Amino acid sequence: MAEKIKLGVIGMSEGNGHPYSWSAIFNGYDREFMKECPFPAIPAYLEKQNFPEDGLGEFGEVTHIWTQDREISDHIAKAAKIPLVVQEIEDLINKVDAVLLARDDSENHLEMARPFLNAGLPVFIDKPFAIKLSDAEKMLSLKQYESQIFTCSAIRFAEELRLTELEKEELGKILYIEAGISKLWDTYAIHVLDPMLVQIPDRGELKEVKTIKNGEIHQTLISWENVSAYVKVTGPHSTRPSLIFYGQKGKIEKSFSDTYSCFKSSLLHFIKQVKSKKLLIEEKETMELVKILEWGKK
Repeated sequence: MAEKIKLGVIGMSEGNGHPYSWSAIFNGYDREFMKECPFPAIPAYLEKQNFPEDGLGEFGEVTHIWTQDREISDHIAKAAKIPLVVQEIEDLINKVDAVLLARDDSENHLEMARPFLNAGLPVFIDKPFAIKLSDAEKMLSLKQYESQIFTCSAIRFAEELRLTELEKEELGKILYIEAGISKLWDTYAIHVLDPMLVQIPDRGELKEVKTIKNGEIHQTLISWENVSAYVKVTGPHSTRPSLIFYGQKGKIEKSFSDTYSCFKSSLLHFIKQVKSKKLLIEEKETMELVKILEWGKK
């Protein structure tokens, strides 16, 4: 077996429990401590897995954690079996092989990623990478080599949102896509935009993004040269992440359901990128997503 990658995790931001779940996917977890996780969905889907078989422990281990609150760090460490809690974020440097920046408050990504990018460490930056092109450009400018940054929504890898080859034939040319998700544009629109873009490689250049806000409902129309999309983000109103594809010959609806599998897949892709030093998601696509988020925020 190849040598395991030592990972450091940085967390956490309001409403985002990824330091718990991502660490558990590598390390397994302590059932009693994980029951106290403030995100009940995480122990619920972890309980459906068999560890270590269903985890990524053969590829890596989360060995260190830092958060802005020592008490939070200690609890995540106990719940996800992380051996070491560090006092300062820079303490991860020279201790780990790669970093999981598991926060979705993108306004903090640049400063939190900076010390690791400067040190040459590979970094998985949680979604959204940025919601301003200027911030994205600054982070990319800090890279020491092409594949140093990995960033995406894990839902990009959700198999249940992927069109099969047969479905693509049944649809014909894709003309229009509708997407929906709950919560906020800034942090959650990326979860339907990312799996959408990866399935329309022939969309052409991005032309226009128009947004209408109605209270907490955020409605956005996106136009490319060859296809258009409507994205609704419904605030506190429950909306299952979904994509509806309209083609020349019909329509097909896809709904998201398997959180664990897509997290596992995204983390495995990061490990592959770290080991191969080959960029697995084109920078151009990442920047296009940032542009849509920035234009659609209005």
